[in-house]
Amino acid sequence: MPRIIMVAVIGLAALLFQTPRTFAQQIRDTTRPIEYSAPPPPVAWKRPAVFENALPINLPTALRLVNARTMDIAIASKRIQQAHAQFEQAKYSWVPTLTIGADYLRHDGRSQDIQGGVIEPSRSAFMAGLGLNAVFTPSDAIFAPLAAKQVMRARVADLDVAENNMLLAVAEAYFNVQQARGEYVGAEVAAAHGEELVKRAEKLAEGLVPPVEAVRARTELARRKQTARLAQERWQLASAELIRLLRLEPTAVIDPAEPPHLRVSLVDLNETIDNLITVGLRNRPELASQQALVEATLQRLRQEKIRPLIPSLVLRGAGTSPPASLTGGVFGAGNDALSKYGPRADVGLQAVWTFEGFGLVNRGKIRERRADNEVAMLELFRLQDRIAAEVAQAHAQAKSAALRLADSESGLKDAADSVDKSFKGLSQTRRAGDLIVLLVRPQEVVASIQALNQAYADFYGAIGDLNRAQFRLYRALGHPAGFVTGNALECVP
Repeated sequence: MPRIIMVAVIGLAALLFQTPRTFAQQIRDTTRPIEYSAPPPPVAWKRPAVFENALPINLPTALRLVNARTMDIAIASKRIQQAHAQFEQAKYSWVPTLTIGADYLRHDGRSQDIQGGVIEPSRSAFMAGLGLNAVFTPSDAIFAPLAAKQVMRARVADLDVAENNMLLAVAEAYFNVQQARGEYVGAEVAAAHGEELVKRAEKLAEGLVPPVEAVRARTELARRKQTARLAQERWQLASAELIRLLRLEPTAVIDPAEPPHLRVSLVDLNETIDNLITVGLRNRPELASQQALVEATLQRLRQEKIRPLIPSLVLRGAGTSPPASLTGGVFGAGNDALSKYGPRADVGLQAVWTFEGFGLVNRGKIRERRADNEVAMLELFRLQDRIAAEVAQAHAQAKSAALRLADSESGLKDAADSVDKSFKGLSQTRRAGDLIVLLVRPQEVVASIQALNQAYADFYGAIGDLNRAQFRLYRALGHPAGFVTGNALECVP
C-alpha cells in the first residue's frame, strides 16, 4: 500500500506541476466562443398557449440567478465564514486568558497548623484584580493554525464547487423545461393531425374503407391527446424543479423565452479526450479542496508527532485559590475584619512535558492522524478517477447527441412531409381491377402521425441531451460558473 501511494503521488505531482498555463489559455484551448442561438427548426414552430400563471424567463437570466438565489451557494459561503472563525481561534489560542474579578474567603472552625496541631482560627481574605493564565503548547500553536488555514482553503474551493454544481443543475433543469415544452408542441401537432384524420375518415364513403378505419382514427386521436397531456404534465414538473432551484414563485410555470430548439455550445467537441481530462484534473475545484484537506491532515500528523517532545509552558495566577485565577491586584485580610489592604502579585510559570498514558495515548494519536492522512490521499485519488470518468462520459454524451441531432432533424422533416403526403393520398383513389381503392388508407395516415410524434420527441430530446451534455462537460472541465454566466448574457440572439 505505501508503494502504491508513493507511485500515485509521483504521478499526481507530475500532472500538477507541469508548466502552468494562464486561465485565458485554458479557456481558449478547451472552449469556443459561446454560441447561444436558435437556428431555423426543421419544421414550422408555433409557440403553444401558455399557462395563466406563466413566468417568462430566458437562459441568461436563469444562469444569473444561480449565485443570487440558490441555497447551496449561500450555505457554502457560510461554511467559509465558519472555517475562518475556526482559523482565528486556532491562531490566537496561545494568547493568555485575561480574568478580571474579585475573590472573598472566610474560614471559621478547626484547622491544622504546620506542625500538626489543631487550631480554631477565624479569618477572612479579599482580593480584587486580574489574572493572566495560559497553556502554550508549541505543537498546537504552530500546527493547529496551519491545519485550520488549509481547511479554510478547502471551504473556499467548495464554494466554487457549489457554484459549478448549481450552474449545471439550473442549466439541466432549464433544458428539461425546454425539452418538455418541445415535446408538448410536437404532441399538439400530432393531436391536430389526429383530429383532421377523424374528420376525413368519417366522411369517406363506406365502400372505400370499412367502418373500423374511423374507429382506428378515433383511437389514435385519443392516444395523441393523452400524449399531449402527459407532455404538458412533464413541462409543469420540470418547471417546478427549476423554480425550486432558483427559489421563484412556487405557483408559476416557467415559459422559456427562447424556442425549444435553442442550442448552446460551450466546449469544442473536436478536442481530444486526453487533453480534456488533463484540463479537468488541473481546473476542478474539488481537487483543490481535497488537496487542502490532505495538507491539513499532514499538519495534524506533525502536531501529534512533536507534542510529547517539546515542553508546554504553563502560565497561571496563584494569588487566589483555586489556581489559574487572579494574578495580581489589591489584597486585604484579617481575623474578624478585613484590613491592611495593599498590592499583591502571585504568578507561576512552568515548563512541562506531557506523556499521555505513559506515551501510549500519544502513539495512538499519531497512528490515528497518519490514517487520516492516508484516507485523505485515497479520497484524492478516487476523486481524480471520478473526474476523468465525468469528462469522458460528458464528452461521449455530447458527441452522441450531436450525431443524433443531425439524424433526428432530417427525420423530423421526412416525418412531417410523410404526414402531408399521406393526407393528400387519403383524398385520392386508384383502380384495382374492378375496385376503386384509396391511394393511402387511414391506417397508413395513423402510422405517419405516430412517426411524426416520435420524430418530434427524438428531435427535442437530442437538442436537450446536447445542451445538457455541453454544460456537463463544461462543469467536468472545472471552468468557473461566472465565466459562462457573464458571457452568456452577451450572446442573446
